[in-house]
Amino acid sequence: MVKRDSIQSKIYKSLIWIIVLLMTLSCLLPLLNMIAISLSSSNEVSSNKVGLLPVDLTFTTYEKLFKDTQFWASFWISVCRVVLGTALNMFFVISMAYPLSKSKYRFPAREIYIKIVIFAMLFSGGIIPLFMVVSKLKMINTIWALVLPGAVPVFNVILLINFFKGVPDSLDEAARIDGASTLEILLKIYLPVSLPALATVGLFSIVNHWNDYFSGLLYMNKASLYPLQTYIQQLTVDITQVTDVEQLKQLATLSNRSFNATKIVVSTIPLLIIYPFLQKYFVSGIVIGAVKE
Repeated sequence: MVKRDSIQSKIYKSLIWIIVLLMTLSCLLPLLNMIAISLSSSNEVSSNKVGLLPVDLTFTTYEKLFKDTQFWASFWISVCRVVLGTALNMFFVISMAYPLSKSKYRFPAREIYIKIVIFAMLFSGGIIPLFMVVSKLKMINTIWALVLPGAVPVFNVILLINFFKGVPDSLDEAARIDGASTLEILLKIYLPVSLPALATVGLFSIVNHWNDYFSGLLYMNKASLYPLQTYIQQLTVDITQVTDVEQLKQLATLSNRSFNATKIVVSTIPLLIIYPFLQKYFVSGIVIGAVKE
C-alpha cells in the first residue's frame, strides 16, 4: 500500500513538473522568437525562416533605435515616471490600507470607505471625464498627468489591507502599551513585517507605469514628451521618406516586423532586470494578501 502511494506521488509530481515546464516554455519561447527576429535580416524575417535563433545576423534595427536621441529622451521620461509614480502609489496605498485594515470598532467609518473603494475598483468615470479633469487642472503635457490619475490603485489597496489584517493584534497592543504612536506602529512594525506585500505592490506599480502607453497618447500633445512605450508604439519604418543612398542600403536589412520585435525586446529589458530582485517576495505577497478574513 505504501509503495503504491509512493508511485502515485511520483506520478503526480511528474505531471506537475511537466505542466510547469510547458507553461514556462509558453512564456519563454515567444520572447526568444522576438529576440531572434530582431537580430535577423529583413529577407529572412519576411520569408518566415526565423525560429528561435537569428538568421543572417544583423544589428541594424538596434543601431537605428539606439542612435535616436528621442528614444533616450523618452526612456528618461519613463524612468522618471516609474520612480515618481511608484513612490506616489506606495505612499497613498499604505496610507489608505493601514486604517482600513482596522476593525470597525477602532475605525467606525471603515465600512463606508471599503464600499467606496470596491465601487471605485468596479466602475470608473470614463476617459472623457478623466481627460477633462486633467485638462482643467492644467496638467496636460506634464509628468503629473502620467502619475496622478492612477495614484491610488484600488486593487493594490485591497491586497495590502488583507495583508495588514494578518499582522497579529498583539504587536499593535504591545507597541501602544510602550507608548508608540500610530505612525510609529505603522513605520516600525507593520511595514517591516509586510515586505512581501510591499514588494508585490511595488512591482505592480512599476510594471503598470513602465508598460502604459495610452496615457502618453492621451495627455501629451508633443512627441518629445512621450514616455518610452508611447514613443515605441508610434515608431514605424518608412523607407519612402529616405533619400540618402547609404541610409537606403542600411534600411534594406530592416523591416517593420523586425523593428517591432526590437521595440519589444528593448522595452522588456528594464523589467527583466528588476523582477529577479522582487520575485522572492512576489508569490508570498500575492498568496497572503489574497486571503480574506
